[in-house]
Amino acid sequence: MIKGGNAFVPTVPLRIAVRNGVDVAVLLLTEQGRVRGDGDIVFHGAPVHPSGAVRLLGEESGTVWLEAGLTAVEGEIARVLVVGSTETGSMRDMPGLSVEAFAPDGTSVARYEVTDAGGETAMVLGELYRRAGGWKFRAVGQGYVNGLAGLAKDHGVDVADHAPAAPAQAQPPAPVPFQPPAGAAQAPVPFQAPAPGPQQAPAPAPFQPPAPAPFQPPAPVPFQAPAPAPFQAPAPVPFQPPAGMPPSVPTAAVPQPAPQPAVPQPAPDWTFGPVFEPYTQTGRDGEVITVNGLPPGPVVVDLAVDAKDAYTGLWPLTRFNKEESSLINSTEDNFRGRVIAMVPDNGRLRLRLRADGPWRLQVQPLAAARRLTEADMEGFGPDVLLHTGGTADFAIRYRGSDNLIIYVYELAGHDDPTTLPDVGSSVNEIGRRRETVPLPEGPVVVHLMMADGPWQARLKDLEPHSAGPSYGGGAPATFPEVLPEPGKVQNWLRRGRR
Repeated sequence: MIKGGNAFVPTVPLRIAVRNGVDVAVLLLTEQGRVRGDGDIVFHGAPVHPSGAVRLLGEESGTVWLEAGLTAVEGEIARVLVVGSTETGSMRDMPGLSVEAFAPDGTSVARYEVTDAGGETAMVLGELYRRAGGWKFRAVGQGYVNGLAGLAKDHGVDVADHAPAAPAQAQPPAPVPFQPPAGAAQAPVPFQAPAPGPQQAPAPAPFQPPAPAPFQPPAPVPFQAPAPAPFQAPAPVPFQPPAGMPPSVPTAAVPQPAPQPAVPQPAPDWTFGPVFEPYTQTGRDGEVITVNGLPPGPVVVDLAVDAKDAYTGLWPLTRFNKEESSLINSTEDNFRGRVIAMVPDNGRLRLRLRADGPWRLQVQPLAAARRLTEADMEGFGPDVLLHTGGTADFAIRYRGSDNLIIYVYELAGHDDPTTLPDVGSSVNEIGRRRETVPLPEGPVVVHLMMADGPWQARLKDLEPHSAGPSYGGGAPATFPEVLPEPGKVQNWLRRGRR
């Protein structure tokens, strides 16, 4: 998977391996891109989330293992970030830096290898996020030169009043292999700091620990498939464990869900257009794709093509099999993108795809598109974004070399879900640039029609919606001030390797 790429993963307990030799933490974020408090930070000092959904399992041979039970993630949580950091050198000094997710039967379902790390000391390696009633994994690779403090601040952790004290020559305790609790739903294990002696300082200086005792993995937890399962399982495949996987990963054949998401449920603040089960088709090279039984009106077409030095094109076909204006026209390697297509009144969408390699296409309801917030959002290629709050400015930084075309559709007062209104404002530029587009109150569709390259976007100056805070989130969410417990978040931000 390349940086910015994404793919559906089965909604089951996943084992995630982070390589190679970095400290690992997990942040559980709300739709606003923020933690709700210290409990949403899972790290060596608090290895189990209060919900039991996320656990750090331990480290073996430079690989840190964690478990993410997607069926147990609380409804308030929209994203699960996997974070890596180092206190010696920078991320570019970590060869083989990667993150990989495994299904319960040991099948690799997503893998991202970081190839462009720089002088950062902390990085969001990847994330699991909700999409269309299921979960997706995204290869993020966003680094922070200002380290964990900058990363934490960007995600709602208040670190301003907790600057680390100057370290003294203190001897840290001998490392103890992590023994995770037997049940995934147990409360997190608080970090127990050593009793301070006359020569000890509040925070230990970084040190190189002695050779740790062999990692003792937790007892295997039998996989309990959700009922009813959102996926249909094909015949199980005998598990061939990857090198270095802890023996606690179940080796029995467990039904492997197919990557078909359940029927998506629209958020309460998005009511434009019907919701239906996504349609998925895979293939290779050129094809004419027909989808019957769709509700008339705008839908999202999500396309991924694995091919280099190749052309990717997508056109809707009329009932006379004539090509209409192209939806996708790209020469990018390994194309990834989402565009809007219009389903005719007969509910039959026909698309002509031109590709040189394997591809995966999914037709999704408009409600499945990503939501804009004040948190940074990254992408690569065209995309469909939704805005549901009050007036705001849409700020985008585009780092591609070709066209950047953005259309904005204002849906307030538009009562026909089978059509889109006229374009309210647009951008049509070429090459690397920064643009800011004023947005009216939601609901609004922001369609990045062409964006062949990486981009980063967010909302600025977001105002409450005139319909009240219950619509579209209204004013940005507020979070009560939390006094961090001693030895918890502060230790994550200023700890030595443990």
